[in-house]
Amino acid sequence: MEFLKSTESQVRVYSRAFPIVFNRAKNAHLFSEDGKEYLDFLAGAGSLNYGHNNDVLKKALLEYIESDGVSQGLDLWTTAKQDFMQAYHDVILKPRGLDYKMQFTGPTGTNCVEAALKLARKVKGRDGIISFTNGFHGVSLGAVATTGNKNHRGGAGVPLSSVEFMPYCGYYGKDVDTIKMMDKLLSDNSSGTDLPAAVIVEAVQGEGGLNAASIAWLKDLEKLCHKHDILMILDDIQAGNGRSGDFFSFEAAGIVPDIVTVSKSLSGYGLPMALVLLKPELDIWNPGEHNGTFRGNNMAFITAKTAIETYWKDDIFINDVRQKGDILGKRLKAICDQYGPNQFRLKGRGMMRGIACSSGELADKITGLAFEKGLIIETAGPEDEVVKCLMPLTISEEDLNKGLDLLTECVSEVMKAELTKAS
Repeated sequence: MEFLKSTESQVRVYSRAFPIVFNRAKNAHLFSEDGKEYLDFLAGAGSLNYGHNNDVLKKALLEYIESDGVSQGLDLWTTAKQDFMQAYHDVILKPRGLDYKMQFTGPTGTNCVEAALKLARKVKGRDGIISFTNGFHGVSLGAVATTGNKNHRGGAGVPLSSVEFMPYCGYYGKDVDTIKMMDKLLSDNSSGTDLPAAVIVEAVQGEGGLNAASIAWLKDLEKLCHKHDILMILDDIQAGNGRSGDFFSFEAAGIVPDIVTVSKSLSGYGLPMALVLLKPELDIWNPGEHNGTFRGNNMAFITAKTAIETYWKDDIFINDVRQKGDILGKRLKAICDQYGPNQFRLKGRGMMRGIACSSGELADKITGLAFEKGLIIETAGPEDEVVKCLMPLTISEEDLNKGLDLLTECVSEVMKAELTKAS
């Protein structure tokens, strides 16, 4: 481990919070080199919705590799791509009444955000973008300009321009209508707010602290975009693929964004893969205008197709996710109720929930103790004050409750120590 610490760049993050070498993983469990078992409430930062080394997906991947299937295809048409696109269209898009073209970008979420921003600017002929307080959309230069976090923005090294931030749902409290505020600014020629090409928004803000937009707010945002001729980009990278309780995080609102960015759990197996969904009339790209060598991960196509056909052809899987989401919400609410809103508040939606602590220091103590007890769980929010649960959607109820027992135990021990210190 000392070799790793001295050799790997200081930019690393997760190995600081969890300073141990892992060598094996299965569904919701990680195992260290020394044989210790951990429950995984991180799930690759939401990229492992179907768990580690899912047997069904692994079987399909191994069969593809053993048959000498195309592993690197640039953006050539391959059987793997064709089969994925057909499954995604037939099982995901068509039943939801969604008519999108698919653009495969470089295999990261931030790359498909870059593509979405570039396309919106190209379509509308305007350079401005509206993002939202506490939004996180990646850390490459275009994406980090739409990211609110000061630390991420500070790493850019150049001025970040052409983005204006507006207050997210509930930013000023539940009684303030931030959509009306935006409408006033966009309608007033003297407000100093120029008409943007697009807004980019998360239905549930992941890194920003599990802030969940209301259904009404999302509907009103779509209406606002239509009124002012602004494209709506919905960043579904972390909240999508079932995490929020529906396949897409915006489904419950009944809206149809102009552009949707998808990544993380899209491949189903933790393999890098990213996709931009765009309304057909927006597809005005010139060939190669947004390019990249690895914009066709055929192995990810195989596991993604298998995940779609295994989990999304009926409602059995999503109903199970919703049931476990209810358990998660009730267990976390019990923690909040025990100590009161001055110490903890419930955040999030579906199986993307957490507790906002009174300080980042308190949250860090809870997650640090959790790691000692065998639970891997991270923090989020502007001050890292939110203890964030992102366990695999395939976790058993037994493991879910076991992990929540550990979390409850950690909160109890930390709060007892805090009260003793205060007295």
